[in-house]
Amino acid sequence: MHYLDLADKKANSSGYSNTYFLLFKQLRPKQWTKNLLVFAALLFSYEMINYYSLFNTVVCFFLFSFISGCVYIVNDYLDIEADRQHPIKKNRPMASGALSPKLALVFGASVLIISLTVAFFLSHLLMFLLILYFVLNVFYSIKLKHVVIIDVMIIASGFVLRAIGGGLVINVPFTPWFLLCTMLLSLFLAIGKRRHELILLTDNKTSHRKVLEKYSIQLLDQMNNIVATSTIICYSLFTFTSGKTVHLMWTIPLVIYGVFRYLYLIHIEEAGGAPDKVLYEDKHILITVILFGASVAFILAFLK
Repeated sequence: MHYLDLADKKANSSGYSNTYFLLFKQLRPKQWTKNLLVFAALLFSYEMINYYSLFNTVVCFFLFSFISGCVYIVNDYLDIEADRQHPIKKNRPMASGALSPKLALVFGASVLIISLTVAFFLSHLLMFLLILYFVLNVFYSIKLKHVVIIDVMIIASGFVLRAIGGGLVINVPFTPWFLLCTMLLSLFLAIGKRRHELILLTDNKTSHRKVLEKYSIQLLDQMNNIVATSTIICYSLFTFTSGKTVHLMWTIPLVIYGVFRYLYLIHIEEAGGAPDKVLYEDKHILITVILFGASVAFILAFLK
């Protein structure tokens, strides 16, 4: 009996551990790299970097990560049947049947309440911003993702809110060019994601995402060309009008290369379905991002 009881305890412990892992996985930590955008305001305000501003930005990063995780829970709950038709998304915890949808919703509600409470004490404005981010993305999951063009604009707005949140916690003003660059780059990534989905689900596109039937490869390519060009122009203007130093212009080639490399991955390698995955797997993109961040920090620190 003793050995049987011990075996049962181990089985139960293993079951709990697996549930905790699935709940954590449901928050999609692999996509938290998107929330690194909150550090942009701190990076471009190099003179304000101290323990206080760094701590606030790190907390802001995790708050956006947890809130976005709550959005993913709602989205996956609403898209269980559609995700089961997707060659990759069918392996998600709820879609695969490994995680109880009700348990995931309760967990998500708890994380949401705790995150908003922490945000309230950090910055009242940040709390309202996170509420706006959550509500906007829930509406996206329910309705707006089925509205052509609006769907990619909502995705882009989420990145803009991240950038604003990063500025709020360190009390720095925003330049219109900075926000415009963020929005355009986000549109660039969102359009690339739609293009990848359209190619991946050519024979079964409406069963997974109805809005795909309203897009075409030609339309998405034209939209991406416009946005890619606008991104480079806006960033170039930002380097001259940011009020920091004109030496930021030396980072323009890195931005151009990054955009061109991503276009190569979209059109030649047929990638782009998961921008966060591209960051991990494509060494060229990863090195470019690292060099860009290091260059901005060096320029703002030593070439004023």
